[in-house]
Amino acid sequence: MRHYKEHLIPTGTSIKEALKVLDRLAKDAIVFVVDSDHKLIGSLTDGDVRRGLISDVSLTQPVNDVIQSNPKYIRKTDYNIEKVIEYREKDYKIVPILDEEDHIINVINFNYLISYLPLDVVVMAGGKGTRLRPLTENTPKPLLKVGEKPILEHNIHRLSRYGIDDFWIAVNYLGDQIEEYFGNGNERNLHIEYVREKKPLGTAGALSKIKNFRHNHILLTNSDILTNLDYEDLFLQFLKEDADMAVVTIPYKVDVPYAVLETSNGHVMNFKEKPTYTYYSNGGIYLMKREIADQIPLQTFYDTTDLMEKMIEEGKKVFSYPLTEYWLDIGKPEDFEKAQKDIKKITI
Repeated sequence: MRHYKEHLIPTGTSIKEALKVLDRLAKDAIVFVVDSDHKLIGSLTDGDVRRGLISDVSLTQPVNDVIQSNPKYIRKTDYNIEKVIEYREKDYKIVPILDEEDHIINVINFNYLISYLPLDVVVMAGGKGTRLRPLTENTPKPLLKVGEKPILEHNIHRLSRYGIDDFWIAVNYLGDQIEEYFGNGNERNLHIEYVREKKPLGTAGALSKIKNFRHNHILLTNSDILTNLDYEDLFLQFLKEDADMAVVTIPYKVDVPYAVLETSNGHVMNFKEKPTYTYYSNGGIYLMKREIADQIPLQTFYDTTDLMEKMIEEGKKVFSYPLTEYWLDIGKPEDFEKAQKDIKKITI
C-alpha cells in the first residue's frame, strides 16, 4: 500500500505537475492540496483537470484554480464507523484523515483497506514462549516466522487492513528485538508505541500503563494468534449489544457416544441419544470500552479473566462473540507446525 504522502501536493503546484503525480498514482489517482503546514485545502482528480481545461484553464495555472475546495474527510479524533461505512458504500475510495487542526495525518484507501475502525490496539507480546523452546531461546515468539513473516507481523497486517493504525505493543522477554523490527510504524503508515514490562503483568496488566489512548474503544489481543476474524463485524456487534466488554470465543464441540440422562432426585426426567454439546473457549481477543481499562490496578499482575470476573460482578455487560472463521493459538510445537501448513491455504 502507498505511503499517504504520495497523495499530497503543495498549494500553488501547476496543473501540469499535478497531472504527473496523478499519472504516477494510476488507479489511485487523487491528490490532496495542502499548505505549508500540511493543512487540507482541497482535492484534485483527472476529472477536475478535464473540467478546468474545458473552461480554458491553462496547464501552467496553479491547481488551486480547479480543485474541489470541500472534499470528504474523516476527523481522526471524532468519527464513527457508520460514517466510514457510508463513505465506502458511496464509493469514496480514498479519503484523507485530519487531526483537530485540519492537518492531513493519513490517507486511507478502500482499494486496499476493508474498513477504518476507531480502535486502539494493545498487543500482548511479552511472554517467554517456553513451550516452543529451543526456537524461542534467542528469538521472541512473536518474531518466529510463519511462512515468510513473523507471527506478529501477520497480526498487525490483518489489523491494519481494517484501518487500525494506533498500536501499543507490550514487551518484556527479548522485547528489544520486537522494537527494532517494527520501530515506530511510520513506514507502515502506523503509529506504534511500546509498553515495557519490567516484570510480567499478566494478560491485561499492561493496559494500566497506557494513559494516552486515542479512541473510545480498545482491542486487546494476544500476539501469538493467527485468525481471519472480521474485526469490523466484531465492533458492530459490540456496539449493537451495547456491551462493556466482549471476548472472542472459539466454539468447541463435544460428541458424547452414549445416551445422556437428565435426572432429578434420582428420577430420569429426559434423555438425549448421543448428543453433541458446544462449549466456548477464550480466544485471546477482547474488545472493551476505554473506561474499563481504568479499573485495572497499576503495576500489578492482572489477567483478562480477572477483568471479566470483575465486570460480571459489577453487573457490566460482557458479550461473547463466537468466531466461525479461522483461528489458531500458536502455543505448542504442533501448533507452530500446523501454522506453517495453514498459512499456505488461508489469507490472514
